[in-house]
Amino acid sequence: EQVLLPEEILESVLELTKNRLPEYGNFDPIEDIQVLTPMKKGLVGVISLNDSLQALLNPPDRHKQECNYRSHIFREGDKVMQIKNNYDKEVFNGDLGRISKIDDEDRVLVTFADVWQEREVLYQGQELEELSLSYALSIHKSQGSEFPVVIMPITTMHYVMLQRNLLYTAVTRAKKLLVLVGTKQALTISIQSNRSVRRYGHLSDRLIEEFSQAVYST
Repeated sequence: EQVLLPEEILESVLELTKNRLPEYGNFDPIEDIQVLTPMKKGLVGVISLNDSLQALLNPPDRHKQECNYRSHIFREGDKVMQIKNNYDKEVFNGDLGRISKIDDEDRVLVTFADVWQEREVLYQGQELEELSLSYALSIHKSQGSEFPVVIMPITTMHYVMLQRNLLYTAVTRAKKLLVLVGTKQALTISIQSNRSVRRYGHLSDRLIEEFSQAVYST
C-alpha cells in the first residue's frame, strides 16, 4: 500500500474541493462540499484545514472586507459555524452560515439559512468568539447535519480517534457522495476499533461492513 504523507493528503483534499469534485458533479465547493476530520490539530486537523480552505476558496480580495479577531481572520463570504448557544440571538451550537457583510467597525453580519427561512445575525466584539470557520469541521461537530458531499482525511496520525462510531457518523453525514482520502490501514483500524461505547447497533455494523467491502473491492 502506498503511504500518503499528511502533506499529500492535504493537497488531495484541497484539489478535490476546488477542482475535481465540482468538475465531476457540478458541486459548489462552499455550499455543497464539507470536509470532516477526526482531529482538531495537525496538518489535516480542523484548524489547519480551515486556514488552507479559506485561502483557497475565499482568498483576500480588495473588494471584500475582513476583520481580525485574536487568531482568526473573518472575511466576507466565509463559511462559519455558531459554536455556542446564544438564546438572545436565537442561534445555536452547530448552526452554519455565511458572512454576508463586515463593516468598518468590524461588525460581522452572518446569514443563516434553515429549512424555513434565512436569518441575519450581527456579531461584534467578544461575540465573535461564538463563531469559527467551517470549511472543515470535526466529526463530532457535524453530528445532526447532512451535506451533499463529504470529504474525510483518514490517516494513522489520527490513531487515537480512529473509532468505528466516528467513521459511522462521517459516512452518514454524506447525502450524495463520500470521499475518503488516506490509507486503507487507517480505514481498517477505524472499522475494527471497538474502543468506544456501542450506540448504533446492527444497522451501523451492516453499513460499515458494506462500505468497507466497497472500498476494498476498488
